[in-house]
Amino acid sequence: MITLEEAKKYLRVDSGDEDDIIQQELDAAENLVAAVLRKDSLDDESSPITVVAVLYALAYLNEHREEADHHALTITLRNLLFGERDARF
Repeated sequence: MITLEEAKKYLRVDSGDEDDIIQQELDAAENLVAAVLRKDSLDDESSPITVVAVLYALAYLNEHREEADHHALTITLRNLLFGERDARF
């Protein structure tokens, strides 16, 4: 959905020193957004709000590497993606 280069540009990272870490954070952000959307993957997703959610999650995970509050992040993503979520009971 989002390439490593796009992620680095969004995070304002110029060097390649943290490419592995950023890729892991990007994968985690995409998996988290997919889980909130109740989807197996984001392969077919391209809505602007989904892209914003992935970038938000990426920035949060990157900024709070040591002390991330995953519960708060998940609640924020649920609120952000409320209209996009698959309805399941």
